[in-house]
Amino acid sequence: MPTRQRQEKVKQVLSLRQGDLRVVLEDVVNTHNASAVVRTCEAAGIMNVDVIYNQPRNFPVNEAISTRAEKWLNINLYSSTEEALQFLKDNKFLIAATCLRPEAINYTELDMSQKLAFVFGNEAEGISPLAQEMADLLIKIPMRGMVQSLNLSVSVGIILFEALRQRAVENNWGKHHLSPEEIEYFTRKWLRQEQTKK
Repeated sequence: MPTRQRQEKVKQVLSLRQGDLRVVLEDVVNTHNASAVVRTCEAAGIMNVDVIYNQPRNFPVNEAISTRAEKWLNINLYSSTEEALQFLKDNKFLIAATCLRPEAINYTELDMSQKLAFVFGNEAEGISPLAQEMADLLIKIPMRGMVQSLNLSVSVGIILFEALRQRAVENNWGKHHLSPEEIEYFTRKWLRQEQTKK
């Protein structure tokens, strides 16, 4: 049986989860990067990570890097970009895809207080043409040096924590949280995981 302190910790963490902020990974194959992204998402209070593989494969998480953060997240697997992004559109998420195209706006210019899904592409090619087409807008992190991009998990962290900053300034933090029913459901689920682990 989890201790009272552990139960309170679980409830506290769930009370801060961002139910209307999601990270989408498209064809990310590098184990180190995928694992680091999972850890970053959990630390930022994300509840859902949507993983797209247009060719069949497993999501390559290394627990030594992720520190088992994946057990505190919903990892949702999709077999196509269209399926994943259409699901998000149907559920009223604004889709902001990261890329280096000239029309992409600075990520800080985006109002992140709204229902948002951030799409990140793989390490070599970035997001696919279909993801660019289906996105509601394109965003970028401006570079000041000779290199044109950051490590994937660093990019995810920069954008997510900007979203958290904006939401804190907005001073309406509660509207982004999970519903009481969701908190109750995941409290039971997480505590069962704790018991199973032992």
